[in-house]
Amino acid sequence: MKISIITAVWNREGTLGHAIDSLDAQDFADWEHIVQDGGSTDGTLALLAARPDPRRKVLSEKDAGIYDALNRAMARCNGDVIGILHSDDFFADGAVLARVAQRFAVGDVDAVYGDLDYVSAADSARIVRRWTSGDYHPRKLRRGWMPPHPTLFVRREVVERLGGYDTSFQIAADYEAILRWFGKGQLRVGYVPDVLVKMRTGGESNRSLERILRKSREDYRALAMNGIGAVRALVGKNISKIPQFF
Repeated sequence: MKISIITAVWNREGTLGHAIDSLDAQDFADWEHIVQDGGSTDGTLALLAARPDPRRKVLSEKDAGIYDALNRAMARCNGDVIGILHSDDFFADGAVLARVAQRFAVGDVDAVYGDLDYVSAADSARIVRRWTSGDYHPRKLRRGWMPPHPTLFVRREVVERLGGYDTSFQIAADYEAILRWFGKGQLRVGYVPDVLVKMRTGGESNRSLERILRKSREDYRALAMNGIGAVRALVGKNISKIPQFF
């Protein structure tokens, strides 16, 4: 099994190196790293040039935002499975890809996901919030459940069959894609009950009240588009975050 890891990046010189280090440290070696740069003007491209690896393929060009960049990166993938490593995130340890590959191998599944730690932007060793996903069941979607997007790995065939990210969404295209893949696509899903990814706090969707309100509107639209109990699911999705802080 070959795993394609995609990274959409724009001016992230300060954190991208940590993300790359966590990929390069993986015990599982059969991966490719598809980097889609949006035309960085800081030291991002120099950082990438200083870390050559025949498995890392960098393309720098203007894009229409992160979801457009992710779609472009997915179109360049050659792996059997696609996962995302955001430029502000890093793999929790060196065995993440091995555990993911093993879960695909032991079960007839289309997607694999795990747990996520939110860590302080100033101190990546300090855990702020832990997202323990739990096992998947289709009815959970109607209660607002979703897997942590950065921990999700899907077979490339899923994207080719069901489509990538809907770029009409500015913040919630990942949630809409998960609803479409898991719901309409009726994917067979496997869970790895370990923290796979650590994400720095301060993400795009939560940086202001206006963004939070826009996120909720987009979540509602994603639920309605996919025929999943919109109001109940939206309330459940937000309430389910509270225990993650304790």
